[in-house]
Amino acid sequence: MRILAIGAHPDDIELQCGGTLALYARQGHAVYMAVSTNGDKGNHDVEPARLAELRKAEFEASCAELGATPIWMGFEDEYLVNDLSARLKFVDVIRSVDPDLVITHDPNDYHPDHRYTNQLVWDAITLAGVHHVKTEYAATKRQVTLYYMDNLGGINFQPAEFVDISEVIDIKKQALAKHESQTRIFRELLNIDLLDVVETIGKFRGYQAGCAYGEGFRKVEAWYRGVTKRLLPESKGPSSFQYNNLT
Repeated sequence: MRILAIGAHPDDIELQCGGTLALYARQGHAVYMAVSTNGDKGNHDVEPARLAELRKAEFEASCAELGATPIWMGFEDEYLVNDLSARLKFVDVIRSVDPDLVITHDPNDYHPDHRYTNQLVWDAITLAGVHHVKTEYAATKRQVTLYYMDNLGGINFQPAEFVDISEVIDIKKQALAKHESQTRIFRELLNIDLLDVVETIGKFRGYQAGCAYGEGFRKVEAWYRGVTKRLLPESKGPSSFQYNNLT
């Protein structure tokens, strides 16, 4: 399969579904990671032009860690809007990959760039299959299945499907660690260790899913986009929880 994850900022994808993408890549699927904004406003002590360069390099290093192909869209951080120009750029990203499924932010996420990314993905998926919407790439031949990923604190997000990422949690953390500009600024300004965040949320979702570490998702139910098989990856390893002696 061809999997496309679209996040608002460099590091969003790694935080919320990096383990799932690592599993896809390990199992031989083609994985693509697209970031809509350049993240240039993310640090108070680095000028935006320089920070955009740093964050692009960090993003590319993280993609290499996960086994994914990077797609840098380059919209200005904090100023993303759902207008026609942006929508058509999202259409082109989707058409360029021709994915079997897309993963993006939940519509109720906390940041406006996250929410506008969600809107743009939702709107562009429909347009991507319309022949007379002309862009650089040809229209897709199907409506793509869409999944929403978790948010940073798991707040008001109720997963419908889980992925056991126990065997790739270290890869997820190594990929996130490539975003040094962000892990540093979160520690200094907010006293938050982002690597501990993925550890904590991973364990929390793992408790719900019956494994050591998990990631949660919601499939978007929309007309003629249903599937008859599971598209999220299955873990190859044994379950970390054993129930034989519980009854």
